[in-house]
Amino acid sequence: MTDLSQCLPGVLLKLAQNPSARAPLYTFLGDDGEETVWSASDLDVRARRIASALRERGAQGERVLLLYPPGLDYIAGFFGCLYAGAVAVPAYPPDPLRLERTLPRLRAIIQDARASVVLTTSGILGLSDFVFEQAPDFRALHWMATDELPEGGERDWVAPEGLGAESLAFLQYTSGSTGTPKGVMLTHGNLLHNLSLIHGAFGARADSVGVIWLPPYHDMGLIGGILEPLYGGFPVTLMSPMAFLKRPMAWLEAVSRFGGTISGGPNFAFDLCVRKSTPEQRRALDLSRWEVAFCGAEPIRPETLERFVEAFGPSGFRREAFYPCYGLAEGTLIVSGGEKSAPPVSVTISGEGLERHRAEEVGAAEPGARTLVGCGQTLAEQRVAIVDPETLERRAPGVVGEIWVSGPSVAQGYWGREEATRETFQARIAREDDGPYLRTGDLGFLRPEGELYVTGRRKDLIILRGRNHYPQDLEATVEGAHPALRPGGGAV
Repeated sequence: MTDLSQCLPGVLLKLAQNPSARAPLYTFLGDDGEETVWSASDLDVRARRIASALRERGAQGERVLLLYPPGLDYIAGFFGCLYAGAVAVPAYPPDPLRLERTLPRLRAIIQDARASVVLTTSGILGLSDFVFEQAPDFRALHWMATDELPEGGERDWVAPEGLGAESLAFLQYTSGSTGTPKGVMLTHGNLLHNLSLIHGAFGARADSVGVIWLPPYHDMGLIGGILEPLYGGFPVTLMSPMAFLKRPMAWLEAVSRFGGTISGGPNFAFDLCVRKSTPEQRRALDLSRWEVAFCGAEPIRPETLERFVEAFGPSGFRREAFYPCYGLAEGTLIVSGGEKSAPPVSVTISGEGLERHRAEEVGAAEPGARTLVGCGQTLAEQRVAIVDPETLERRAPGVVGEIWVSGPSVAQGYWGREEATRETFQARIAREDDGPYLRTGDLGFLRPEGELYVTGRRKDLIILRGRNHYPQDLEATVEGAHPALRPGGGAV
């Protein structure tokens, strides 16, 4: 039995039937400044058309590779898969100038997912002969340019049988420590639960406005940047991540121009905007409507937040807009987050104590002191535990351990990897009955009030003479040793 109310297609179908269905939902800013605008109704028609074509191929339940440049066609391809009951597999298109580096990962994803159909654009399909020369095995796949599908096919769409909350929606591929891609299995239920968490945490409303430059192939860009506006029924302006990297101020100019209220990115993005902007450019901005500046996906440096507030405070940006958060693909996206409209919280702890897995609060002037930005508290229906990774015992507040997560947003496991799924997604705390838990591989601690602080990755930890050293701390120390060394420019 199909229950679209428990699936992501049901959200779009409901939105497309509203009186506001023709209002702009997605606006994509091209590199040339051209705007492409789609409403919920536009997306619904294209998704039905693609789903009908996939249905003819018998794709329900099959994995379908999405190979698009950033843009609205990618969104149509994603929803086309969901409308067909297929499992979407987002992936970066191969770079024609770097095929020797980009093809191996793409091939690994295709082989692991056992995909047989590729959705793409006519532009990328035009380069296929060049790609096939380097990867002749790709010829065996069925390639479909969705922007060339004939109109009218949408009328043949029929909702797939058996679609529900437990149905697999897409595979989010992430690299493990060996670089081998692993597909995180996310159901419609996982997605809807996490979208509801984001919606509540961000305080999203119908008059919210998103501005997103993040890659659409990964969780933060896809779920937080593309699906959340759809879930909340508010418009979003999208741009290519390459456009941001080429000219970071294009992001803030878009926030200013469109009156963005929700936008964000990793720590480096905020630093980049400070370094790549002039006082004249900053004065031309109006960032006063920016309510939620989410920051996550990598260690959040307090000095980054301070520099950004100092640089863009005169443009109307408020410190209270910063929203530090923690999440990961295996948890769908968000796990914990701060309080909207409240300034970020931080704690200064002893560096020596941290080497002993102790978060001992000290004064900022203490030698070796380290200031950490809090990632908020666990969001509704989610549970976070700090666990000794060796003994599997729960650790007390203020003691560093591995971050474990439990709740409806936790993914179903890794596609085709039973042992890795069992080790990562089915963990149990020693002498406790609850669970199972997701082992994130991240280290951190909880404060007594429940604030989560992330200290680093367990696999990245450097142990010298029995003391623990975090690579990001070593990098920050080196970067701060000379003004010629810029933030984010070092690696250990």
